[in-house]
Amino acid sequence: MKHKTGLFAIALIVLSSFLVLPQRKPVLYIIGDSTVRNTNRPQCGWGEMISELLDTAQLSVSNQAMAGRSTRTFIKEKRWEKVINAIKPGDYLIMQFGHNEGSKPDTSRAGYRGVLRGTGNDSVSLNWGDTLTEVVHSYGWYLRKFVREAKAKGGIPVICSMIPRNQWADGKVKRADKDFGRWAEEIAKEEGVFFINLNAITADKYDVLGPEKVKAFFPGDHTHTNEEGARLNAASVTEGIRQNSALGLNKFIKSN
Repeated sequence: MKHKTGLFAIALIVLSSFLVLPQRKPVLYIIGDSTVRNTNRPQCGWGEMISELLDTAQLSVSNQAMAGRSTRTFIKEKRWEKVINAIKPGDYLIMQFGHNEGSKPDTSRAGYRGVLRGTGNDSVSLNWGDTLTEVVHSYGWYLRKFVREAKAKGGIPVICSMIPRNQWADGKVKRADKDFGRWAEEIAKEEGVFFINLNAITADKYDVLGPEKVKAFFPGDHTHTNEEGARLNAASVTEGIRQNSALGLNKFIKSN
């Protein structure tokens, strides 16, 4: 009986050596604001369109962006906690914030989303009553938090500068290269992670198209695109991925 049991065990080992367990698909997590995910149609975010450009048979896409959020409130509302708890080694994280950070941080409705400008480690404490104190940091501080915590989980972070608004001066679309776009790039360089200059890539396209054609992408205001504009921005993201040849996401971009 022992001889038969041993033969059976050996047979199981041999058989299992021929079985190939299915590999887990890496996940692309996307975090950001309403320019990345927007359910208020006809407005649409680029994160909703990017799956059209990726091989989703090999890569899962999880768009966790939420309208109206800044880096600060994305964390405050525990949305980041959900994402970071889900990230596994080999997953990707693309972040694009900046549209909702501009107000002075305080306890007013206008200041609820605001962050300190720049990339420094300075902070301000806000008293919300009932002994609840919130420490508010800089835009760069919050980006660092996303990057460092994702890397600690084995994730691969990618920072994007924010898409340009439909605002023009002297025939050129206004760019964010003096503030949020510049700060996003600075953090990417400091932390040694990939950067996509989404603001510049899309702004270059807008300049070629001109104000009248670009206006058609923005049905309600100067910030939120429709599906056509979202597709253009999603294409800009994949162009930015290609500009980073060492970024593994390249292998998931469709060839056509």
